[in-house]
Amino acid sequence: MDLHDDEPLSVIDKGLPERAFGLTTAEFLATAPTLDEFWTPLVVLDDEAMSHNIALMAAWVAAHGLELMPHGKTTMAPALWRRQLDAGATGITLATMGQVRIGYAAGLRSIMLANAVTDPRALAALADLVRDPELRLTCWVDSVATVELMQRRLAASGARTAVDVCVELGADGGRTGARTIAEGVEIARAVADADHLRLAGVAGYEGILGHDRSAAAIEAVTAFLRDLVALHERLSDLYDDGDIVVTAGGSAYFDLVADAFAPHVGADPRVHWTLRSGVYLVHDDGFYRGISPLDDGGTATRRLRSAIHGIGRVVSRPEPDLAIVDGGKRDFSADDGLPIARAVAQQVGGPWHPLAGAEAPRISDQHTFVRDADERITVGAVIALGLSHPCTTFDKWRRIPVIEHRGSTRVVDLVRTYF
Repeated sequence: MDLHDDEPLSVIDKGLPERAFGLTTAEFLATAPTLDEFWTPLVVLDDEAMSHNIALMAAWVAAHGLELMPHGKTTMAPALWRRQLDAGATGITLATMGQVRIGYAAGLRSIMLANAVTDPRALAALADLVRDPELRLTCWVDSVATVELMQRRLAASGARTAVDVCVELGADGGRTGARTIAEGVEIARAVADADHLRLAGVAGYEGILGHDRSAAAIEAVTAFLRDLVALHERLSDLYDDGDIVVTAGGSAYFDLVADAFAPHVGADPRVHWTLRSGVYLVHDDGFYRGISPLDDGGTATRRLRSAIHGIGRVVSRPEPDLAIVDGGKRDFSADDGLPIARAVAQQVGGPWHPLAGAEAPRISDQHTFVRDADERITVGAVIALGLSHPCTTFDKWRRIPVIEHRGSTRVVDLVRTYF
């Protein structure tokens, strides 16, 4: 499911050893590369942990009678999308028409576009895409103005197939989405009257309403989800006989989504109660580790594992408890939690010695500041960094090495991203 399986590796692929240049990924992997050949800074994926997370989430979703269309923007890696689909995901969610174009080229035929489409060229492309009878594509609308614009431009493009749309519900102070149920009903009526659009359900994103597991956050999220279900019920007379989607669920509160959907799952076979959680694939050592319902209690086999970490080499030890490593914002996410020093070694492949796990107090474009007095942190040593909010790590890397499991040095894949 990759777009360029035969594209030679080159100098623009950060971190790769020079001997990889000119080889395809398959040719390079056939040489049995090891992680200690790679340059720092580096981001590494753990194959065993990803397999565990995929299986755990697939089982959890099935146990709740839900469908899963994980958000592909997290990784923009078709090879990882395929693993999620093979485990039972019914499609992939994407955020822009540019991403949809990539996904379609990569072979996706079930896509949720969690956004409105208003660009005239993108709408012309959308009209062309939905002519494919094998493609199931649904996008969102959140205003009558958007409906009218889509209708007008789809008509002008010569669209022959109606585009499925979900009415998006939002909340005051949030991002997109109708602010009230009444407004959502008005939008749905406009969709039902538009011959180039089809009312396909309702959608929302509850994650914007909270950033922790406080009582206030849970109450706000729960109230929003009640409204989303109520909007769906208000639209019963406007739906046709086709499939309907009710979708919510980021990676922080999907348990609350399941609770809100539970009384309705199975009542109408046309309705697909769908989560869009995506970060579960790699989880993290920061924000999601602290908020995910699958990282709170339970045994290790029933808990998501962090399957991504950074590696930086110490380039300076200017103070007794301060080390400066050679990776920064250009390499590691820092938008929702800073990196955490997890272990130190003398080479990229280990052996690794645990550190106290202090959060980096500062990160700049090309450096991360690590506060730790451990005497093993010397100039030239490498530090394994736990990362937070991995969505903004993947976009910094064209190819990411995958090791067999945490502690292994064997590289079993190079994941290609398409940002």
